[in-house]
Amino acid sequence: MKKKIILVAAAVLVLSILAACGKAGDKKPAGGNNHAGHGAISGQENAEKPAGNEKKEAGEMDHGGGHGGHGADAKPAAENLQASFAFPAGAAKANEETELTIQVKDKDGKPVNKYDVNHEKLLHLIIVNHDLSFFNHIHPEFKGDGTFTVNTSFPAGGEYKVFADFIPTGGANTTLSEWVKVEGKEGKHAAIAADANLVKEVDGKEIELSMSAAKPKEDVTLTFNIRDAKTKKGINNLQPYLGAVGHVVILSEDANQYLHVHPIDEKATGPDAKFATSFPQSGTFKIWGQFQHNGEVFTVPFVVNVR
Repeated sequence: MKKKIILVAAAVLVLSILAACGKAGDKKPAGGNNHAGHGAISGQENAEKPAGNEKKEAGEMDHGGGHGGHGADAKPAAENLQASFAFPAGAAKANEETELTIQVKDKDGKPVNKYDVNHEKLLHLIIVNHDLSFFNHIHPEFKGDGTFTVNTSFPAGGEYKVFADFIPTGGANTTLSEWVKVEGKEGKHAAIAADANLVKEVDGKEIELSMSAAKPKEDVTLTFNIRDAKTKKGINNLQPYLGAVGHVVILSEDANQYLHVHPIDEKATGPDAKFATSFPQSGTFKIWGQFQHNGEVFTVPFVVNVR
């Protein structure tokens, strides 16, 4: 009887050792052989990162779609960057020129000082008011220490949203934004409603917008047909604006979604100017197309529903 007990105990001990060895063999360090460089490539540490999260795609880093195309270079993610917007001279006042500064820092609070030229500029600043009836697209000057400055003015008091659109060197296209307060009498807030007719006249030109689709999360081609308002003859001598046939900005009606839009043929001269984008969700969106003709830049707005 004693002999049987000893044999059973020995068998249990052997099985326990084998099970322990099996578990040890199944356990691999985070970022094992198959993922060994991903944390470093993405600018994130490998330590204690689940394999599926070690490498972020460019689209994840980009608020609204991004340019991508930076290969395996380190990509500072948008969530690791922060921008502060300030009026150094004090509160901004309606109809008065004021200096606006934008400082970009990384997750450690260090200034970001290297940027890629994007559409001929280091940083594009978009300013809109609460109901999107006001739109301004300007280009602050880089002063060093992660700081850009520009002089601008606001047509009325109230809240304005400012968007800093830039590409940190080695990173993806990034947009950071903030609501700022301007002192003075506020203008009337108009409801944002979709245009019944996507044809507008601006500066003697008739611009018609057509969309290949109007559904969320689908690739969309926006075509701006630009013609003379009187003769209806297509204009085929558009001049480059910011290095391309034009520049397009799209915002959701609450200004929470900023869409990146890219010209399909940068060297086009009209009468058609085509751009590619994708709407992230259903809702109402405002589109601003900017083009240059005879040395003058003109801006045409449209409001569309995406369903």
